Amino acid sequence: MTKNLFIFGLGYSARVFAEHMRAEGWQLTGTTRSAEKAADLAKAGFHPLLYSGGVSDELTAALRAADAILISIAPDPDAAEADPEFGGDPVLQDFAKELTSLPKKPWLGYLSTVGVYGNHDGAWVDETTQCHPVSRRSKARIAAETAWQKAAAAAGLTLGIFRLSGIYGPGRNPLEKVARGQGRRINKPGQVFNRIHVDDIAAALALAVAQHKGGIFNITDDEPAPPQDVVAFAANLLAVDVPPLIPFDDADLSPMGRSFYGENKRVSNAKSKTELGLRYSVPDYRTGMKRALTSLKARG
Repeated sequence: MTKNLFIFGLGYSARVFAEHMRAEGWQLTGTTRSAEKAADLAKAGFHPLLYSGGVSDELTAALRAADAILISIAPDPDAAEADPEFGGDPVLQDFAKELTSLPKKPWLGYLSTVGVYGNHDGAWVDETTQCHPVSRRSKARIAAETAWQKAAAAAGLTLGIFRLSGIYGPGRNPLEKVARGQGRRINKPGQVFNRIHVDDIAAALALAVAQHKGGIFNITDDEPAPPQDVVAFAANLLAVDVPPLIPFDDADLSPMGRSFYGENKRVSNAKSKTELGLRYSVPDYRTGMKRALTSLKARG
């Protein structure tokens, strides 16, 4: 019997997962806010539904047919502060009551961020580490996580929460920025970031669905690294000049970009390996940049 996957927010990462599941024989339905994107998704063989908040019979019917549901929509920080019951999550606000009566008792997945841990001055963190989010968006994420945990428990549904590091993949990676002449090497001494390739996100979610697995998992590479090292490696792969180092205090960063540098930590992925059985295909940035180079060359 064909199984149905429903995705709230069929964007970059979720679409890679959707394509993986379609190859396994699943039927795919997902939401987008844009009619233009919906047309593109339909051409690619998906069943798109428009959603920017609110309930419809079509959305409700798709939820009731789902064997697995993935939420890949960011919470609203203003709404999270005003109404913590739903953690600023629009899907919960619209469909919390519907969750309690879904006939198939679907698996639930929620895409979150390692930003919920906040700053740990470069120390290692894992799923047992207490969260001290710094930015408003990360505070909203932990509020949404909590709201989803309560809603899933009330509905008797299994929920997997996946805390993702900096996402990259085809078309979105440091190597392609360097190739476009947009690579910058910003130096903040001691700063490291983890990263995660979209293919490994898809693999993690597929394993969780297959095992009907719940819990919190960090989905992240093996090697937290200084961002300037990643850009330098990409430049060397492309055989172009390595961009000069820019001191952090002199860097022209947006408020959001600057806030990323306020959170310094090394994120462990051990639980995803032991409990999900995930084998990372892109365990470090060097593997990722080499894969990006292959993809870039293939596109000409």
